[in-house]
Amino acid sequence: MAAEREAPRVDGAHTEEDQEFEGMSAILWRKMRRNKSAMAGLMIIALLLFLAVFADWIAPFSYENPAGEGLQTPSWRHPFGTDGIGRDMFSRVIHGTRVALFIGSGSIVLAITVGIPLGVCAGYYGGWFDMTVMRLMDLFLAFPIFLLAILIMVILGPSTANVVVALAFVRIPIFARVVRGSVLAVKEKEYVEGARAVSSPDFHILFRHILPNCMAPIIVTASLSIAFAILVEASLSFLGLGTQPPVPSWGFDLKQNLISLEDTASIVVAPGLAIMFTVLGFNLLGDGLRDALDPRTIE
Repeated sequence: MAAEREAPRVDGAHTEEDQEFEGMSAILWRKMRRNKSAMAGLMIIALLLFLAVFADWIAPFSYENPAGEGLQTPSWRHPFGTDGIGRDMFSRVIHGTRVALFIGSGSIVLAITVGIPLGVCAGYYGGWFDMTVMRLMDLFLAFPIFLLAILIMVILGPSTANVVVALAFVRIPIFARVVRGSVLAVKEKEYVEGARAVSSPDFHILFRHILPNCMAPIIVTASLSIAFAILVEASLSFLGLGTQPPVPSWGFDLKQNLISLEDTASIVVAPGLAIMFTVLGFNLLGDGLRDALDPRTIE
C-alpha cells in the first residue's frame, strides 16, 4: 500500500517540474527581449538562417561557375564584385553561409552528443570513471585548441566532413567539464534524493531529473562554441586545410582573393565581414543567454 501511495507523488513531482520549466522558459524569454544585445544577435542569426535555407533562390549566380570577367568592381550586377576567375562573390558569400552554419552547428551537435554523456556519467558516478575521463579531458585541453585542430586535419585530410569531426573533437572536453560541474552541483538536490528513494533507475534520474537542470550552461556553451567553430573553420580553410573548392568557404575565399586586394578590395572585405557578423551574432546571443540564465537574476 505504501508503494501505491508513493506513485502519485512522483507523478505530481513530474507535473510540478514541467510547470516550473514552462515558467522558467517564460522568464527567460522576457529577459532576452529586454537584452538589446541578445536580440541583435538573435536577429543576425535569424538572417543567416534565412540566407542559408534560401541560398539557391537568393544567389543570382552559381557559386562555382564564372559569371563574368574576373576582378570586377562592385556593381548592380555583382554587388561584391567577382573573383579572379569571374565567379560572383555575392553568390559565394550567400552559399558560404550555408556551409559555415552546417560546420558550426554540426560540429557542436557532435561534440554535445559525446561530451554530455561523458560529463553526466563522470559527475554522477564519480570514482575511477570520473578520474579517468577528466584526466583524459585535461590532456586534450593541455594542447592549444587551434593547433590540435590543425593536427587532426593533417591526419584526416582536408574536407568539410573532416572539419566537422576535428572541431567536434576539440570541443568535447569543454562540454564534458561544463556538464560534470553542473551535475556535481545538482545531484545532491532533494528531488534527486527523492528519485533515488523510490528506486528510480539511474538512466531515469540522469536524463529526467539531473540533465534538464544542467541545460543553462550547456546552452550558453553551445552558442559560444558555434561562433568559435565558424572562426576556426575559416582559419583552417584559409590555410588550405578546411573546406575545399568548389565548395564555397569564407576562409578559402579570403586566402584566394588576398593577392587581388589592391585591384578590388570588395572580394576580400565581403567574406571577412560575413565571418565577423556571424561570429558577432552567436557571441551576442551567447552573452545574452548567459545573463538571462544566471540563477541570481532568475530568482
